[in-house]
Amino acid sequence: MLGNLIYQKFVSLQLPFYKFELSVGAVLYPLTFLITDLITEFYGKERAQFCIRFAMVINILVAIIIAFMDYLPATEWSKINDETFHNVFGYYGVAFAGSIIACYTSQAIDVRLYLLIHSLTKGKYLWLRNNGSTSISLLIDTTVVIGFMTIFGIFPVEQMWTLIVNSYSWKLFFTICSTPLFYISVSFIKYFSNFNKVRASNSRQFTTPI
Repeated sequence: MLGNLIYQKFVSLQLPFYKFELSVGAVLYPLTFLITDLITEFYGKERAQFCIRFAMVINILVAIIIAFMDYLPATEWSKINDETFHNVFGYYGVAFAGSIIACYTSQAIDVRLYLLIHSLTKGKYLWLRNNGSTSISLLIDTTVVIGFMTIFGIFPVEQMWTLIVNSYSWKLFFTICSTPLFYISVSFIKYFSNFNKVRASNSRQFTTPI
């Protein structure tokens, strides 16, 4: 949702080996796949897909609200006039439609790939199922959403492949760099899950039946 609201600003991220030119909406977007993988790891396919569908519902509600707000006329003394508001938020519906198609498809594929790799490796190589599923899913997501928005004239045609390459390269780089964060998150969840189990067990042990 945040990515859909801020995607129209493009930035240049200069690293020692490459300069990424991409939408600010894509900067932290790979974190959504990290979260989906965590949910899949601990709660399974059904819970992960529920979260994806819930996110889609929230996006639909936000799109409706923004469309209504864009329709309301601004006062003469408003610091943000109708044209400015429309230029910033008026294309949310197109971005929303593209992201819904891209996100739902890629996230669903991510969950299935994650579980497939988990099965093939017999639960080993946590980094492989995280990076493997996410790298393929992000390529699908990036290609679909940028292609969709190019078709509707949001992005210039001549910039489409450049945007896809830059955006996907950044997302892949971010995903690989966030691998330690994924391991830390898994360890953190496991620790508190075991802690709560021990705590619950001790509580039952010292509870006097009535």
